[in-house]
Amino acid sequence: MTQGGAPTPGWTRRGLGAALVGLARKSEARVPGEFVDGSHAMGHKVRDRQAFGGARQTVEAPVVVVGGGIAGLSAAWRFDKRGFRDYVVVEMEDRAGGNSRWGQNEVTPYPWAAHYVPVPSGTGGLVREIMTDLGVFSGGKWEERYLCHSPQERLFIHGRWQEGLEPETSTAEDRRQAKRFQEMMREFEGSGEFAIPMETGKRRRSDLSRMTMSEWMKAQRFDSETLLWFADYACRDDFGSSLSTTSAWAGIHYHAARGQRDDKGPLTWPEGNGWIVRRLLERVGARLRTGAFVHRIERNRTNWRVFAGPVEYRARAVVFAAPTYLAPYLIAGVPPPGIEYSPWLTANLTVDRWPDETGFAPAWDNVIHRSPSLGYVVATHQSLRTWNPRTVWTYYWPLSSMPPAAARRMLLEKDASYWIEAILTDLETAHPDIRRCVSRVDLMRMGHAMARPSPGHLERTVRDLDGLYFANSDLSGFSLFEEAQYRGVAAADKVLRRISK
Repeated sequence: MTQGGAPTPGWTRRGLGAALVGLARKSEARVPGEFVDGSHAMGHKVRDRQAFGGARQTVEAPVVVVGGGIAGLSAAWRFDKRGFRDYVVVEMEDRAGGNSRWGQNEVTPYPWAAHYVPVPSGTGGLVREIMTDLGVFSGGKWEERYLCHSPQERLFIHGRWQEGLEPETSTAEDRRQAKRFQEMMREFEGSGEFAIPMETGKRRRSDLSRMTMSEWMKAQRFDSETLLWFADYACRDDFGSSLSTTSAWAGIHYHAARGQRDDKGPLTWPEGNGWIVRRLLERVGARLRTGAFVHRIERNRTNWRVFAGPVEYRARAVVFAAPTYLAPYLIAGVPPPGIEYSPWLTANLTVDRWPDETGFAPAWDNVIHRSPSLGYVVATHQSLRTWNPRTVWTYYWPLSSMPPAAARRMLLEKDASYWIEAILTDLETAHPDIRRCVSRVDLMRMGHAMARPSPGHLERTVRDLDGLYFANSDLSGFSLFEEAQYRGVAAADKVLRRISK
C-alpha cells in the first residue's frame, strides 16, 4: 500500500506518528485479540534464500496456477469457461482468497480486506460476465440484496456524524474548487486514457506518471483543505499511499476511470469479496491445494517444475498469480519488478453493543475526518433484520505516513495489544465509549498488501517467460478486483493458446 511523504504544505493531517507516539494502555480492562496471519515467516525464509527440503512427491499437472487470490481464481474461472479443467491452484495460506480472504465468528461473516466491487459502467465486460455466472446479474438487473443498502457513507467531523464524505462545513471556495476538480476529471474521463482495466485505455501520458498527485494539484491551484483531504483519502483508500507518494496519473485514474453510472451500488456482502471467492472455490473444488508454499520454480526443458512444500509439480505452463515481487526469489534470472508495495493493518472488532454517538445514523462505510485510518465498514449492514444488537466492524489502516520498509518492521515488532490500543485510541475520536462496546479485536498484518503506483510506475514492465505468465493485479500498479480479474483471464488465455499448439 519507497517513500513516506509529508502532508501537502498548508494541510495538517494527523499521521501515524501522532496517533501512536506515547501510547499508553488505558485503565479499562484490555480488549483481547490476536494476529490471524502467520505466513510472513515462510516468506522471509524465501527472501533470505534459506534451504527448503526436497520434494517427496512428483505430480504431473499440465497447468499450475500459483496463488489463490482473485487473479488466480479468475484464471481458473476462465479455464472452466473454456472447458479446460486439467489444472491445479496452489495457495500458500490455509485459506484461499488473497486480499479477498474472509473470516466468521458467532455474529457474522466479515472481510479481511477487499469488501466491495463497483457496479461496472457500460457493458461491464468481464465483471458483468462473472457476476452473471455467480447469479449477481440476471435479466439485465443487479440482484438487489447484493447492492449496498442505504445509508452508504458517513463522516465524523466537528464532533458529530454527517451523511456523505464531503464536509457539510465546506465553504463557497471549497465547493468552487470541488466543482472545477470534478469537471477536470470528466475531461480526463472523456479522453479514453483512464480505463478499467487499465490495459483497455488509450495511450497513457508519461508526464502525469512522473509527477506526484500533490504536485499536479498544486500546479492546478487546488488548495482547498476539504478537497486536499478527500484526494489524499482516495489515494490512501485505493493505493495505501499519500498525495505526495502517488503518481498524478494514478490519482486521476481513481476519479476519472469509472465514469458516471446510473446504477446504484457498489456490490457488497457481509464477508466482502470473500463471497466471490467462496463461489469460485466451489467451481475449483479439489483442484485447489492450500497450505502449499511455493519456494522454487525452474525450467525443465520446455516445461516447468513448481516446488510447493514436499510436492514437485511438472507443468507445461504456469500462471504466476502471486505478488510479482516474489518472482526473483523463486525463478532464476527474473529481475526485480521495481514495484513498490504498501503495508496495511486490518482488524475485525466484535461489537457487543453499538456505541453512543451524535448525528447521522450508522452507515456501511464510516470515516473519521483526518484519522490516519480509513475508518470501518459494518459487516451486518446488508442484513434484512431491522436491528442487529451485535455486529463486526472491519477497520482499515494503510500505513502510508512512513516509508513502507519501516512500516513493515513496525508491523512485526509491535505485539497485538499495541495495535489494539492504537485502533481503540483512533476510534475514541468518534466513539468515546468504544472500549465498553468491543469484546474482541483480531488483526491481520499485510506487509505487501497492494502495489503502490508511485511516480514512474507506468514505465515499469514485467515480461512473461516462455510458458510462465504473470497475472497479479500489481502489474497494473494498483489493486482492484477488475484489474486482478483481467490479469488472471489474460494469463489463462495465453496458457490455452500455448497448450492448444
